[in-house]
Amino acid sequence: MDELKFRRQAYEDPRNQDPEFLEQMQATPEHQALVSELKRLDAKLSHALKVAVPEDLADKLILRQQLQQHHKQRRQTGFLVAMAASVAFIVGISFSLLRLGPVDLAEHALAHVYHEGVALQVDQNVNFSQVNAQLAAMKNLEHAKFIEQPGKVYYTSYCDFQGVKSLHLVLQAEKGKVTLFIVPIEKRMVLDNTFADGKYKGMGFETRDAYILLIGEDQADLRFVKDEIKNTFI
Repeated sequence: MDELKFRRQAYEDPRNQDPEFLEQMQATPEHQALVSELKRLDAKLSHALKVAVPEDLADKLILRQQLQQHHKQRRQTGFLVAMAASVAFIVGISFSLLRLGPVDLAEHALAHVYHEGVALQVDQNVNFSQVNAQLAAMKNLEHAKFIEQPGKVYYTSYCDFQGVKSLHLVLQAEKGKVTLFIVPIEKRMVLDNTFADGKYKGMGFETRDAYILLIGEDQADLRFVKDEIKNTFI
């Protein structure tokens, strides 16, 4: 074995047990010293690489991964909660502004007539004392009442005019039925004396405590019920 091959094998594996390598090592003190030095260096490297693994290393790694995932989810959840809170705040403000804005009584009255179509189909045969009891339970209408029966009353129920508790009635007129709304007076209410759409005609007027809205298909019926209300409602 020549000198170059010996040194290459010594550096690669100083513990080489090949007979030719061992023979070359024993040939000179310099070869023996080289192999001994390389063995000491190899031993130091092996010792340095032998790091003890903690018994709970796997548990710690799993815990760390779980904590990282938890923090990530908290950040995402926090963002979603913040977004939801912002949306809820905006919706709440918008809803509050909507409720505080002007109320077109004619528009709301027509919408109620279409939405509660069943009111024109039933016959509850309501007595005016029952209507008075309902009026007494309404804000700012505690003293409003009918002093006598305003003709036949087919239907009565509470309804909502943009957050204002109101009363919905259906009365008999000369030819057909007329829907009557009694709405407590508020400054944000806007009342039209007359209004209409493609099907219904409407009429509005004001008493001491309430706005009165009448809706029907015939103008003469509206005038008839208006006279009845003015003669019986105080």
